[in-house]
Amino acid sequence: VQLQASGGGLVQAGGSLRLSCAASGLTFSRYSVGWFRQTPGKEREFVASMRYSGGPTYYSGSVKGRFAISRDNAKDTVYLQMNSLKPEDTAVYYCAAGTPIISEIMNRRGFGHWGQGTQVTVSS
Repeated sequence: VQLQASGGGLVQAGGSLRLSCAASGLTFSRYSVGWFRQTPGKEREFVASMRYSGGPTYYSGSVKGRFAISRDNAKDTVYLQMNSLKPEDTAVYYCAAGTPIISEIMNRRGFGHWGQGTQVTVSS
């Protein structure tokens, strides 16, 4: 199984980025997908997730209303549209796939497959 994240970069506060994560080696449509992020010295934290069947979507309180997760099962790809970016959104973003029970849909323990991470830097 491989998850290849891309789309990170440097953006000014208030700007937008769209992350992509292409999956291979698994039946993508049968997996829930998620995005997590991590900064140095901190634990990896939940950002957004989506069940294998599509909606509903789940978001952390800090990104709700600004970020949107989506998936294209025909392309085996999950996206994270990030708008109104803030300096505190700076982190390495990881995509993940798994079969979490509903109580773990926002928990990294529910996801067994991880991408390599892509750096997002938001300047003030």
